[in-house]
Formats: sequence, structure tokens, C-alpha cells
Amino acid sequence: MNKTPFVISSMNYTFRISTLSTTRSKIISKAIIKIIIVTLFLAYLPCISTKAQPGKNPEQPIKRNYVVLIDVNECRLLLIDSDTKEIVKNYPVALGRLDLPSPMGTWKIINKGHWDEGFGGRWLGLNVPWGTYGIHGTSKSSSIGSYASHGCIRMFNSDVKELYNYVNHGTTVIIYGGSSWLFTSYSRTILPGDRGADVYDVQRRLKDLGYYKGTLDGIYGEGMKAVVIKFRKDNNLSPSHNVDKDLLKALEIYKFE
Repeated sequence: MNKTPFVISSMNYTFRISTLSTTRSKIISKAIIKIIIVTLFLAYLPCISTKAQPGKNPEQPIKRNYVVLIDVNECRLLLIDSDTKEIVKNYPVALGRLDLPSPMGTWKIINKGHWDEGFGGRWLGLNVPWGTYGIHGTSKSSSIGSYASHGCIRMFNSDVKELYNYVNHGTTVIIYGGSSWLFTSYSRTILPGDRGADVYDVQRRLKDLGYYKGTLDGIYGEGMKAVVIKFRKDNNLSPSHNVDKDLLKALEIYKFE
């Protein structure tokens, strides 16, 4: 009797079986099914073992939209899911000293990198124009929760490594809630070469009045120096390139001490 063979193909494997007897066919069919299942599993296994799991690989950014909020008053850093508006993480941080405050405002993360373990092994740089500011770890863990840095945001080393995995280039970082230099007892006479939020505010006011045409970068350079001298002359102030209390008053920038 002629037996008609049938072919079962699975992935790269082909099984050719002749239909002999009913009992033998059932046994062979069960064996074939097992082979097919094992073959399919083995074929899919590499996909399972190599598929990156979000949050498991510390070097793989998690693909979500986040905003970082840093509350200077509370010394806390909040990671917010910008889609659901939920707080995903809440970390304690250290912030800038009174004379070297953390830069208030809305910034972007412009670079990510690996630093020495003394800085927690991770660096998240911000686009603050007048200096180098960012988020990093610290070898001085006892400073967390206080105002102790030169303006950067310090985190526990394990925390900054975790945060590094959540944020990307372009992530918004908002530093808020703290006292502006206008609301503290700290004051200085601003001189050429100085940098900071106070320089930035003076530049912005001079620009509003039509004097300053340069970049608002918080850096007192030669272009700003010429403008300060002219503004002082136009307002009958003593000849100088200093930004002192008299100049601030003429600019209608008042400190609340």
C-alpha cells in the first residue's frame, strides 16, 4: 500500500513522516509536537535573554518623559512623570551655600558622564550660562540635607546613579523655592570678571533699558563694563565700572534685607 508522506516545517527544521499505523502515527505525532515546542522555545530564547529590561541596566535610560524639580527650601529633588504628573522619585540633596547659591531657574541637562567616585561616579550638567553647575554624588554624605556645595546639587551616590538612568539630554530641571540673592543678607560690589545670578539680573535690567546689547550670560565682561560706565554717567553717578548699591538703586533693583 502506498503511504503518502506529510511534511511539518518548524523554523529551520523539516520533519518528514510516513503514515504507517494509527497507533504509531499518534506516538510520532506527540513526538513531533514536543519537538516543535522545544524548537520554537529555543528559537525564541535569544530574544528573551538579550531583550533589555527598562530599569535593570544602569546604563540604559528609561524611555519616559520626566521633569526634575529641585526644592531649595526643602533640600529635595523630585522626579516627576510629565505625562501622569506623578512623583516617581523623591531624593534628599545638598545645595549651594549662601555665598555660592544654586542657580535658580529652569534649565536643561546638556551632558551626562561618568565622574570619579568621589563625585558619585555620575555627572548631569546643566546649561547655566555663567558657570559649571550640575547634579552629582559626593564623598561627604553627611552634607546631604544642608547648604554646603559651591552651587551644584549633591546626592547620595546610589541616588545619583539611579537618577542618571531616568534622565536624558534635554530633560528639564527646575530649581525653585529658595531665596534669590535679592532676598538674602549676602551682597557684593559686582566687578569685571564676576559671574552669577546677580550679574545676570543686572544685565537683564540694562537690556530692558536699552543699554546692554550683549548676551545674557551672567558674566561681567568688557562689553558690560562699557555699558555700566555709560549708565553711571547718564544717571549722574560717580565714574566707575562697579555695580554697587547706588547703581542697583538707579536700575530700580532693590534688595530685601
